[in-house]
Amino acid sequence: MSRYPDYLTPNTTPLKLTKGQKSRARREPSGVFSLFQAPQIQQFKEAFQLIDHDKDGWVNESDLKEIFASLGISPSKQMLDELLSARPGGDTRTETGNERGINFTMFLTMMSERLFEFDTEGELLEAFGSFDENDAGVVKVEEMKKWLSEVGEGMDERAIDRLLKGPFTDRVGNFNYREWVKVLRVNDAEEENTF
Repeated sequence: MSRYPDYLTPNTTPLKLTKGQKSRARREPSGVFSLFQAPQIQQFKEAFQLIDHDKDGWVNESDLKEIFASLGISPSKQMLDELLSARPGGDTRTETGNERGINFTMFLTMMSERLFEFDTEGELLEAFGSFDENDAGVVKVEEMKKWLSEVGEGMDERAIDRLLKGPFTDRVGNFNYREWVKVLRVNDAEEENTF
Protein backbone atom coordinates (compact mmCIF):
# COMPACT_ATOMS: atom_id res chain seq x y z
CA MET A 1 0.00 0.00 0.00
CA SER A 2 1.44 3.35 -1.03
CA ARG A 3 1.74 6.15 1.51
CA TYR A 4 0.88 8.59 -1.28
CA PRO A 5 -2.62 9.49 -2.45
CA ASP A 6 -3.85 7.72 -5.59
CA TYR A 7 -3.75 10.91 -7.65
CA LEU A 8 0.06 10.99 -7.25
CA THR A 9 0.58 7.35 -8.17
CA PRO A 10 1.53 7.04 -11.83
CA ASN A 11 -1.25 5.79 -14.03
CA THR A 12 0.10 3.12 -16.32
CA THR A 13 -3.06 2.82 -18.44
CA PRO A 14 -4.05 5.96 -20.32
CA LEU A 15 -7.45 7.41 -19.50
CA LYS A 16 -9.84 8.61 -22.19
CA LEU A 17 -10.78 12.12 -21.12
CA THR A 18 -13.31 14.37 -22.77
CA LYS A 19 -12.24 17.81 -23.95
CA GLY A 20 -13.86 19.42 -20.88
CA GLN A 21 -12.14 17.00 -18.47
CA LYS A 22 -8.75 17.71 -20.05
CA SER A 23 -9.24 21.44 -19.69
CA ARG A 24 -10.39 21.12 -16.05
CA ALA A 25 -7.44 18.82 -15.23
CA ARG A 26 -5.03 21.46 -16.49
CA ARG A 27 -6.67 24.17 -14.36
CA GLU A 28 -6.96 22.23 -11.08
CA PRO A 29 -3.65 22.03 -9.24
CA SER A 30 -2.65 19.12 -7.05
CA GLY A 31 -3.27 19.55 -3.32
CA VAL A 32 0.46 19.59 -2.67
CA PHE A 33 0.72 23.00 -4.37
CA SER A 34 -1.43 24.54 -1.62
CA LEU A 35 1.23 23.66 0.97
CA PHE A 36 3.69 26.21 -0.42
CA GLN A 37 3.70 29.86 -1.41
CA ALA A 38 4.30 30.78 -5.05
CA PRO A 39 7.97 31.82 -4.55
CA GLN A 40 8.71 28.50 -2.82
CA ILE A 41 7.09 26.55 -5.64
CA GLN A 42 9.16 28.54 -8.13
CA GLN A 43 12.36 27.67 -6.26
CA PHE A 44 11.43 23.98 -6.24
CA LYS A 45 10.60 24.21 -9.96
CA GLU A 46 14.02 25.69 -10.69
CA ALA A 47 15.71 22.94 -8.66
CA PHE A 48 13.68 20.29 -10.48
CA GLN A 49 14.64 21.75 -13.86
CA LEU A 50 18.32 21.67 -12.91
CA ILE A 51 18.04 17.98 -12.10
CA ASP A 52 15.92 17.18 -15.20
CA HIS A 53 18.93 17.22 -17.52
CA ASP A 54 17.10 16.04 -20.66
CA LYS A 55 14.21 18.50 -20.00
CA ASP A 56 11.47 15.91 -20.59
CA GLY A 57 9.56 16.74 -17.39
CA TRP A 58 10.73 13.56 -15.63
CA VAL A 59 13.76 12.96 -13.41
CA ASN A 60 14.97 9.44 -14.12
CA GLU A 61 18.12 7.43 -13.55
CA SER A 62 20.07 9.09 -16.36
CA ASP A 63 19.17 12.57 -15.02
CA LEU A 64 20.34 11.58 -11.54
CA LYS A 65 23.60 10.18 -12.93
CA GLU A 66 24.18 13.44 -14.79
CA ILE A 67 23.57 15.66 -11.74
CA PHE A 68 25.74 13.45 -9.51
CA ALA A 69 28.52 13.49 -12.12
CA SER A 70 28.41 17.30 -12.18
CA LEU A 71 28.93 17.21 -8.39
CA GLY A 72 31.84 14.76 -8.72
CA ILE A 73 29.90 11.88 -7.16
CA SER A 74 29.66 8.37 -8.60
CA PRO A 75 26.37 6.97 -7.26
CA SER A 76 25.87 3.24 -6.92
CA LYS A 77 22.99 1.49 -8.66
CA GLN A 78 21.49 0.86 -5.22
CA MET A 79 21.59 4.57 -4.36
CA LEU A 80 19.86 5.50 -7.61
CA ASP A 81 17.22 2.82 -7.09
CA GLU A 82 16.59 4.02 -3.53
CA LEU A 83 16.22 7.63 -4.65
CA LEU A 84 13.82 6.75 -7.43
CA SER A 85 11.79 4.27 -5.39
CA ALA A 86 11.26 6.89 -2.66
CA ARG A 87 8.88 8.68 -5.00
CA PRO A 88 5.09 8.56 -4.82
CA GLY A 89 4.06 5.27 -6.41
CA GLY A 90 7.33 3.54 -5.53
CA ASP A 91 8.27 1.62 -8.69
CA THR A 92 9.95 3.63 -11.45
CA ARG A 93 8.76 1.55 -14.40
CA THR A 94 5.39 1.40 -16.12
CA GLU A 95 3.67 -1.82 -17.15
CA THR A 96 5.30 -1.55 -20.57
CA GLY A 97 8.75 -1.38 -18.93
CA ASN A 98 9.34 2.27 -19.80
CA GLU A 99 11.25 4.17 -17.18
CA ARG A 100 9.35 7.28 -16.10
CA GLY A 101 10.91 8.52 -12.88
CA ILE A 102 9.65 11.52 -10.93
CA ASN A 103 7.58 14.38 -12.30
CA PHE A 104 7.35 17.82 -10.68
CA THR A 105 4.22 17.09 -8.65
CA MET A 106 5.86 13.99 -7.21
CA PHE A 107 9.04 15.97 -6.53
CA LEU A 108 7.04 18.64 -4.71
CA THR A 109 5.28 15.96 -2.65
CA MET A 110 8.62 14.46 -1.67
CA MET A 111 9.99 17.88 -0.69
CA SER A 112 6.90 18.63 1.41
CA GLU A 113 7.32 15.35 3.29
CA ARG A 114 10.94 16.13 4.06
CA LEU A 115 10.21 19.68 5.16
CA PHE A 116 7.18 18.88 7.26
CA GLU A 117 8.71 15.87 9.00
CA PHE A 118 11.69 17.96 10.11
CA ASP A 119 11.58 18.18 13.91
CA THR A 120 13.34 21.48 14.45
CA GLU A 121 13.99 21.08 18.16
CA GLY A 122 15.10 17.45 18.09
CA GLU A 123 17.23 17.84 14.97
CA LEU A 124 18.98 20.94 16.27
CA LEU A 125 19.67 19.42 19.69
CA GLU A 126 21.09 16.31 18.04
CA ALA A 127 23.23 18.33 15.62
CA PHE A 128 24.73 20.56 18.31
CA GLY A 129 24.93 17.64 20.74
CA SER A 130 27.37 15.88 18.44
CA PHE A 131 29.87 18.67 19.27
CA ASP A 132 29.05 18.69 23.00
CA GLU A 133 31.46 16.07 24.37
CA ASN A 134 30.50 16.63 28.03
CA ASP A 135 26.73 16.86 27.40
CA ALA A 136 26.81 20.25 29.11
CA GLY A 137 24.47 22.02 26.67
CA VAL A 138 27.22 24.22 25.28
CA VAL A 139 29.64 24.06 22.36
CA LYS A 140 32.85 25.98 21.69
CA VAL A 141 32.17 28.92 19.36
CA GLU A 142 35.52 28.58 17.59
CA GLU A 143 34.92 24.91 16.82
CA MET A 144 31.41 25.67 15.53
CA LYS A 145 32.73 28.51 13.35
CA LYS A 146 35.20 26.12 11.77
CA TRP A 147 32.56 23.48 11.04
CA LEU A 148 29.88 25.90 9.84
CA SER A 149 32.26 27.60 7.41
CA GLU A 150 34.02 24.52 6.04
CA VAL A 151 31.54 21.63 5.99
CA GLY A 152 28.73 21.23 3.47
CA GLU A 153 27.73 24.39 1.65
CA GLY A 154 29.44 26.48 4.32
CA MET A 155 27.98 29.59 5.90
CA ASP A 156 29.55 32.98 5.42
CA GLU A 157 31.27 34.61 8.39
CA ARG A 158 28.56 37.23 8.92
CA ALA A 159 25.81 34.57 9.17
CA ILE A 160 27.91 32.53 11.58
CA ASP A 161 28.51 35.59 13.78
CA ARG A 162 24.77 36.38 13.81
CA LEU A 163 24.09 32.84 15.02
CA LEU A 164 26.88 32.46 17.56
CA LYS A 165 27.21 35.97 19.03
CA GLY A 166 24.76 37.45 21.44
CA PRO A 167 22.99 36.40 24.62
CA PHE A 168 23.61 32.67 24.13
CA THR A 169 27.42 32.96 24.05
CA ASP A 170 29.29 33.41 27.32
CA ARG A 171 32.55 35.30 27.95
CA VAL A 172 34.76 32.24 27.51
CA GLY A 173 33.38 31.41 24.07
CA ASN A 174 30.71 28.77 24.77
CA PHE A 175 27.43 28.80 22.84
CA ASN A 176 24.48 27.57 24.94
CA TYR A 177 22.59 25.71 22.22
CA ARG A 178 19.97 24.21 24.57
CA GLU A 179 18.78 27.67 25.63
CA TRP A 180 18.89 28.87 22.03
CA VAL A 181 16.67 25.95 20.91
CA LYS A 182 14.22 26.70 23.77
CA VAL A 183 13.88 30.27 22.52
CA LEU A 184 13.28 29.00 18.98
CA ARG A 185 10.53 26.70 20.27
CA VAL A 186 8.83 29.60 22.12
CA ASN A 187 9.03 31.82 19.04
CA ASP A 188 7.57 29.06 16.82
CA ALA A 189 4.68 28.59 19.27
CA GLU A 190 4.00 32.34 19.32
CA GLU A 191 3.93 32.46 15.50
CA GLU A 192 1.48 29.55 15.36
CA ASN A 193 -0.83 31.29 17.84
CA THR A 194 -0.95 34.50 15.77
CA PHE A 195 -2.56 32.77 12.79
